[in-house]
Amino acid sequence: MRKVIVRVCTIVVLLLIAAWMMVIGRGHTIYFDNKTLEYEGNKYETVRRVNVNVDGNQVAKLSKKERGMATHMGQKFSFDIEVIREKDGPSEFYSFDLNLPYNMDGIVVNLMGMIENLPQEAWMSEFVPMPTVEDEEEEVVIDEFDIGSEG
Repeated sequence: MRKVIVRVCTIVVLLLIAAWMMVIGRGHTIYFDNKTLEYEGNKYETVRRVNVNVDGNQVAKLSKKERGMATHMGQKFSFDIEVIREKDGPSEFYSFDLNLPYNMDGIVVNLMGMIENLPQEAWMSEFVPMPTVEDEEEEVVIDEFDIGSEG
């Protein structure tokens, strides 16, 4: 009976460790978009420059229509952005804290939607890579002496 209790306790402890590691050790790639966003008939235009900082380090310097990225371990993600709307214009600073979804490895965050305080479904989506299409070239054999076509 003692062996069974020890084995059950060991399995429970291992399952708890696995669940804990899934929460704290889950890796995510976060993509930051400085792209125009359309939501519910409204259009939110890009800004001239966005600097994205994570833990005090600049991870992206985005001009219009650009995308940057950062990697992160865990479910809580904090970052700061500096927005420059016009050339030689004043800087605006924003700080954001995100709870990253468990079911997404690659997360696209549209910064214009976050700045405008839109709902999460407007500015967060899953990154889906474009499939690469390889051009298959047919091998064309040219038989200039017509050998092998009839005999």
